[in-house]
Amino acid sequence: MISRQMHRNRLTVLVLVLVSTVVAAAAPLPSVTREQPFLVENQQAMKRMMAGMTIRPSGDVDRDFVAMMIPHHQGAIDMAIAELRYGHNAVLRRISQEIIVEQGQEITAMRLAVHQTLPASVPAPDQPQSSAREHRTDATAPGMAMH
Repeated sequence: MISRQMHRNRLTVLVLVLVSTVVAAAAPLPSVTREQPFLVENQQAMKRMMAGMTIRPSGDVDRDFVAMMIPHHQGAIDMAIAELRYGHNAVLRRISQEIIVEQGQEITAMRLAVHQTLPASVPAPDQPQSSAREHRTDATAPGMAMH
């Protein structure tokens, strides 16, 4: 049988473990607090990506592939944008810029491959909305045909 003293010791250890767990959970680490905006943005990107990748099969393998890959690539773009907003490592920031460009180009190529219309152009994530209109060239101005 377990003596009362051993029982008290085990109970004391259990209480100490529980208390230390509660204290640790209640006081977030400073690095986690600073990282919180990135974590939230990244988690939202992941949720959008996973939801977007869940499709109803159409019977067309190519269209289904594109329907799943576009949200996958957009998720990578959204995560790269979060890195650019909150990250500090120059190499990772450069890789993030490349991901944004390359994944965007692949999304366009996939849409064109299955004859989807392309969405309207939007400003870069760090570019103000009005800036895209102001920097339009004559070739892209409304009513101007591309030759």
